[in-house]
Amino acid sequence: MTFNEFVTARLPALLRYATVVTCDPHLAEDIVQEVLLRVQQRWSRVVRLDMPEAYVKRMVLNEFLSWRRRRAAREVPLSIGRLDRVATALSDPGAAVDDRDELVRHIAALPPRQRAVLALRYFEGMADDEIAALMQCREITVRSHCSRALATLRAALNPTSTPVTGG
Repeated sequence: MTFNEFVTARLPALLRYATVVTCDPHLAEDIVQEVLLRVQQRWSRVVRLDMPEAYVKRMVLNEFLSWRRRRAAREVPLSIGRLDRVATALSDPGAAVDDRDELVRHIAALPPRQRAVLALRYFEGMADDEIAALMQCREITVRSHCSRALATLRAALNPTSTPVTGG
């Protein structure tokens, strides 16, 4: 398989993956472009791997996690959804879109590693051990990131609820 064939076949999937990880389609395009430039330079080595797409996805994830240190990545786009949502009737078809937009906005505000864990678990369907190997951390760290991310989302989406305590 040539590099051009790989890009033609896998670019849409790579862009979707990067968009889910970053919560920003423009940043996703930038990251995929950066990664593909580096992959093209070493394509002869990459194509010999068992799973070149998995290797490229790992590069996308690593690029995203290092991208956060750059100034442009520090801004979280909050233009998705409305901050001053008004309660709507359940029969309103726009309510589902508003709810999704609010969820995406809250996911975008999560720290990058928590966002990456959620994307890998719920979008890619990966298990904790696979995520840990990909992110080069322990499984307990993956579970911790996921737990914290979900707790943050629950609190943000239902601010009137009280946390459940043991005992």
